[in-house]
Amino acid sequence: MKIISNKNFSVPEVAERLINQCSGKVQLFETYESLAEASLGGKDNLTFEVKYDVPGKGTFIEAIVHKVSNGISANYTEPYMRRRDPDTMVIADDKPTDKELFTERFGKPFDELRNQTFDWLQKQDLAVFFFRIGTMENGPYGMAIAPANAAFFAMGLAMLQKIVKVSEIPPCFISTVVYVAPPFRHTFFEGKQTVVHNRLDKVYEIFSYNLYPGPSAKKGIYGVLLNIGEKEGWITTHCAAVESISAYDNITRFMHEGASGGGKSEMLQHIVREVTGEVLIGVNSITGEKRLTTIPQFCQTNPICDDMALVHPDLQTNSKRLRLIDAENAWFIRTDNITGYGIDPVLEKITINSKQPLLFLNIKTNPGGTALVWNHIEDAPGKPCPNPRVIVPREMFEGVLKVPVHIDVRSFGVRTPPCTAQEPSYGILGLFHLLPPALAWLWRLVSPRGHANPSIVTNDNAGMESEGVGSYWPFATGTMVHHANMLLEQIAAKTETRYVLTPNQYIGAWKVGFRPQLLMREYLTRRGNSKFRSDQISQARCHLLGYELEFLTIEGSKIPSRFLKTYKQQEVGFEGYDKGAQILTEFFKKELEKFRTPELAPLGHKIIETCLNNGTVDDYYALISKS
Repeated sequence: MKIISNKNFSVPEVAERLINQCSGKVQLFETYESLAEASLGGKDNLTFEVKYDVPGKGTFIEAIVHKVSNGISANYTEPYMRRRDPDTMVIADDKPTDKELFTERFGKPFDELRNQTFDWLQKQDLAVFFFRIGTMENGPYGMAIAPANAAFFAMGLAMLQKIVKVSEIPPCFISTVVYVAPPFRHTFFEGKQTVVHNRLDKVYEIFSYNLYPGPSAKKGIYGVLLNIGEKEGWITTHCAAVESISAYDNITRFMHEGASGGGKSEMLQHIVREVTGEVLIGVNSITGEKRLTTIPQFCQTNPICDDMALVHPDLQTNSKRLRLIDAENAWFIRTDNITGYGIDPVLEKITINSKQPLLFLNIKTNPGGTALVWNHIEDAPGKPCPNPRVIVPREMFEGVLKVPVHIDVRSFGVRTPPCTAQEPSYGILGLFHLLPPALAWLWRLVSPRGHANPSIVTNDNAGMESEGVGSYWPFATGTMVHHANMLLEQIAAKTETRYVLTPNQYIGAWKVGFRPQLLMREYLTRRGNSKFRSDQISQARCHLLGYELEFLTIEGSKIPSRFLKTYKQQEVGFEGYDKGAQILTEFFKKELEKFRTPELAPLGHKIIETCLNNGTVDDYYALISKS
């Protein structure tokens, strides 16, 4: 079957041949709504099983799909498939990379499996569509080829990257093809999620051997953007961004980075009040004591991006502030923190009353009912899945900004465990810390994955782990040091963007959730560009934490000092804090060793040496100061 109807663009030869030789039905989709209908195997169906014949296993059901009043709900039969495996990526080509090669992991070239994949696809009914990669004008386009019964997966990709009609594609070559072949997860990869990246000279191939969209439909395309940036010298950052407007019309724009679970989506949320109208700061995990504060009026927020932002050279100006734009058409929103009605009224209203079909993952639903973002499927009796998701087009969020914006504050989020003198940990961060640019660069090299990560499959006994350079390293295909240099160049050039470090989950012994970053957003919006007085900040006891706050007042309400300096908590003290600082310092020194290569920029070597020599905060500041 021939699907090429526009001679102004070129489908890669392999993809075109696969489609033309397919023995099944090939359907070209041009809207994600049509893929939503196809997800049920027919417009009159309410339930559909996504299943495949697997040699040695018989018929295997990968997912069960429900039609719901607000879209499509898909649930995987295996709890393992409900989160991203951090070891999903493998590289099939011979271009420069620090990632594991297909030949290293499996002991043979990819060519044989590649051909087997094409042979399998040629025997299937196929769903085919084209999509845009990123949001820049004149950007590249991609193509997806999936078995028709996996249309829910294709729907997710079509939403995230924006499906396009053939007639809308400008003169260009399709630069990326995504091939979806779920059964090989069982026949070749021992049940593991695997995404093979094959960077050919003319086309970037992504082979998705699983149906969870995270590693391929979302992060796989992220890898494509990073690959483009590697060649051209720019970065797609792993961040959420929001514009915050105070009651006095001061506008501050925040960019919040961090590993998975680091609070990116949460940075766009509103603060939830208690029934008394107060704001909960935290709950003592040992005594159960609650600490609240009063904030009469919150700042207005306008979303910018949820997880990925293009920091393209064409967007930059002579300003010393970073400038970015959203890299996605829709947002892959985790809702594990929404455990009941009223916790996130904005998202609840959008998703419950949606006039467009949304895609829900890991949400418990009934055929024909309504998907509720707080109704999480259980991995086991009494154990809710930690990674419930919904994909929502960004245009559905009120006030969302559609133009490039300058960034005033660039924050970094860390999932922190509880810390006490008896059980010390790296959970020693205060409500937020101010970082010199050089130290901010180090945090982006190390990018702690953090405590109880809900987004990925982790070893609960592994302790502190690194997500890698930029916190986007799991999705990049190139070399670490190249990305480290690009990040350093970016930070050194944009010296008017300020840097902040903020924890989530715990501050010492206090359970705080994501409130620290939201309170930081409220406070710094009110401050605007005004400088901190010398008596309000001091070098943190642990120098890797930059400057800590001596006091903090929001709308006349003082934040207790125990939340600013964890060693002031009686459960932590200097003993618990210093042991936690040692854990953090040793972790940094271990992770930074891999960047000490001749390819690293001289300034990068100086910054890393400062850390290895236990430098002070002022030492870091002197390496990159505001011009």
